[in-house]
Amino acid sequence: MIPPPEGSPLRLHHLWSLHEDTAVGWDEEGQALVLRGPRGTERIEAPSTLVAEALYRMEMGPVLLANMVPPKDGAGTGRSGYQALLPALRAISHLVIRTLSMEDLKGPVLSVVPVSRTARFVPAPVPPQHRVRLRPDVTITARADAFWLEGRALEHQVQIHRPEGMWVVSLLAWPTTPEAMVEVAPMPAELTLAILGHLAGAGMTVVVGRPVT
Repeated sequence: MIPPPEGSPLRLHHLWSLHEDTAVGWDEEGQALVLRGPRGTERIEAPSTLVAEALYRMEMGPVLLANMVPPKDGAGTGRSGYQALLPALRAISHLVIRTLSMEDLKGPVLSVVPVSRTARFVPAPVPPQHRVRLRPDVTITARADAFWLEGRALEHQVQIHRPEGMWVVSLLAWPTTPEAMVEVAPMPAELTLAILGHLAGAGMTVVVGRPVT
């Protein structure tokens, strides 16, 4: 990967989508959204127009939540829409796939996929001086055009779409710090740390020993 030109900051996108086996529709009274999938049925009572639109769009593929609400009267940003959506999405987080992407039109970097009804995902930044490595029981398999990371006791799987993700995974074969990873990874530091944060949040890494001083 060629780093962006100097003065052109790397732009990461955090995308949200529903599991591909999830169908969204209204109940018979038109009062609640019903999400049906292999893990059962979820209801969202009296959803706002924003929540309903977001879920229908997430059913079709990854979306950027901050873009869901356009600015009004030239003021504000879509971030207000993002904040309004979060409570509804947290309630169905076991159905939500989180995808890390870049604004380079080359496709997503990785996706965190829930595999348990109790799955809850938040990226987990690793302190710069802490040594981390891949969890010993995590397995890596190749399926179609992606690599998958999974562990028997973990509530998420991670789908690696692009080489940048596997570069970070390979560096986690032995204990290392985020600082050391940034120094050797052939990509911008922001991307390296974002990938590591997603892997850590999905439970794929463990901290080893004491912080490096």
